[in-house]
Amino acid sequence: MEKNDLIIHLTDICFSYPGSPPALDNLDLKLYKGDRIGLMGPNGSGKTSLFHIIMGLLKPSAGTIEIFNHPTVKEKDFRKVREKIGLLFQDADDQLFSPTVVEDVAFGPLNLGKSQDEAMDIARNTLNFLGLAGFEDRITYKLSGGEKKLVSLATVLAMEPEVLLLDEPTGGLDDRTKAALKDVLSNLDLSYILISHEIDFLADITNAIYTMEDGKILFDQELHVHQHVHAHPHGTYTHEHK
Repeated sequence: MEKNDLIIHLTDICFSYPGSPPALDNLDLKLYKGDRIGLMGPNGSGKTSLFHIIMGLLKPSAGTIEIFNHPTVKEKDFRKVREKIGLLFQDADDQLFSPTVVEDVAFGPLNLGKSQDEAMDIARNTLNFLGLAGFEDRITYKLSGGEKKLVSLATVLAMEPEVLLLDEPTGGLDDRTKAALKDVLSNLDLSYILISHEIDFLADITNAIYTMEDGKILFDQELHVHQHVHAHPHGTYTHEHK
């Protein structure tokens, strides 16, 4: 990979919450253009903290952050990062705050300097792209959990990011909506890191799956999904193993 293709470069990142063991412990990470990385790990392994460090929502106690080949240290640096990297929060209620869906989705483009008409056009087009046409005037807090998750994704995509950080995007989604989300992510020309406990979902839309444990990404333990056929008294069937 060329240096110009390096998007996110974290070196020896450490972070702890007050009174707790390290959430991130000398963590290293490189994300290149075109990478689609799946990240698995038990609760408390530091996955969400990692995303918040990248976005400047948490400050590491040690280590260096370079994004798009620029040192990223101060709040003004992270403001530029947030214009290019979109974060989908694990809890959609942390992302949605406007009265209606279209207002929420238009908020980001407005903050990026788009006119009211431009922002509304972007919002409607993004909702259409996600199969949410007709949701424009829906009351945000009355949406189902799965609908909130998709609208949250719309708020991120409306800002036309170059990179996505997706924290448990399938949480609360039924199988049909998961399939629709899989199609959307597969057709996006974006690099992303996706946190999920669903290895089948990750296997279909990422080009590498790593585990995270004790505040580190274990790059030497890439997970592979493979298929076996077994003979059983009730016939044969296929299933997947970790």
